[in-house]
Amino acid sequence: MGESIMEATILKWHKQPGDAVKQDETVLEIATDKVDSEVPSITEGVMEEVLYQVNDVVPIGSVIARIRTSNGAAATPPVQEAVTVTPTPTATQNHHPAPQVFAANPGTPRFYSPLVLNIAASEGVPLSELESIPGTGNEGRVTKKDILQYIADRRSGHVPTAAATTPAGAAYPAAATPAATTSYPAATPPPSVTPTRTTPETINTQPPIVLGSGNVEIIEMDRMRRLIADHMVRSVHTSPHVTSISEADVTHLVQWREKVKNEFEKREGTKLTFTPLFIEAVIRCIKKYPLVNSSVDGDKIILKKDINIGMATALPSGNLIVPVIRNADQLNLTGLARQVNTLADNARQNKLRPEDTQGGTFTLTNVGTFGSLMGTPIINQPQVAILAVGAIKKRPMVLETDGGDAIVIRHMMYLSLSYDHRIVDGSLGATFCSAVARELENFPVDRQL
Repeated sequence: MGESIMEATILKWHKQPGDAVKQDETVLEIATDKVDSEVPSITEGVMEEVLYQVNDVVPIGSVIARIRTSNGAAATPPVQEAVTVTPTPTATQNHHPAPQVFAANPGTPRFYSPLVLNIAASEGVPLSELESIPGTGNEGRVTKKDILQYIADRRSGHVPTAAATTPAGAAYPAAATPAATTSYPAATPPPSVTPTRTTPETINTQPPIVLGSGNVEIIEMDRMRRLIADHMVRSVHTSPHVTSISEADVTHLVQWREKVKNEFEKREGTKLTFTPLFIEAVIRCIKKYPLVNSSVDGDKIILKKDINIGMATALPSGNLIVPVIRNADQLNLTGLARQVNTLADNARQNKLRPEDTQGGTFTLTNVGTFGSLMGTPIINQPQVAILAVGAIKKRPMVLETDGGDAIVIRHMMYLSLSYDHRIVDGSLGATFCSAVARELENFPVDRQL
């Protein structure tokens, strides 16, 4: 499911104990913080035992079901690729295998998932303290359950707070560096950091919350909306956002697409939307200003040589997902159009694979699809920039000609680039945004397909 995926939620079991299972037949559906996936069986037999229930959150490497094969041996299907915090209490929870606790080994580097690192950063837990937490995950990794339990214990005074600073050379991996590593007394959160997670140990200490009064309706967030909310809050907490806005006259681009779109669809078997044309312009500008195609790892800048463009896609549910066009700079216009249409269709039909949403280095979001003139998008971590393109509108504009100024009707569009001010200064951000605008304005109206 990808190196950063540490746990998954069971959404639905397609097979129950006693059911026959064929090889490659779907056994269950799981959800990670990226996508929902169907998990097939690698063997044929009869489902003998289900160890976790719907809505349980399971760590990678856990056995979650057993299949009895024809030779009488129980086989474990590849459903352990899932993801761990506290399982939802169920009547069969006592049957769950007890997690094995591994002590942290100071001499061995540990892998931490982005979720664990961001929780530690938001709660003011320095890396030196994080390394002391025993892990119950695969190979002793610290899971979400482990870090939340540790934070709860620390607040209640059951564990001592670590040293005031992280040892020299020890830094949080990409985009997870806390604003300060100062230690605070137990049960006191760092100033300016609002705790967003409550646990059974702390829930009774909070003031009562009035969910609503009067003529209101309380709507529970679905799983994807909760993930989006957490991701957006972490992004704003991690990166100081700045947005630069440019205006582009895209009349030539609009006229050219209108002229060739029917021929393009007939010849290539796929529609030519504006998105691949925008991506072309973005790619050319990334090659001129590669710093916007990077990420931050502590005090280091990681320049990405690959150009993998994420395209924000709205789902029928109203949620948002960002499938990625890998090595977009190596595709021509036809290749980009095919990728854009295929990924968008798969997203709307819930057919994206886990790898389809991983590895993005820059994101494009088309807010104009919904009629917005412009937007101030939130960076898709761990990237450092995201470009929003607004609706294309006809407006009267002043055009300079050899015979003097003239008022003409032009197709105009706003572009807004949000960027991480830790490494992208205003001059670079504004220059990049203006460069994309110029690429679109100078589109060759006589371009051949």
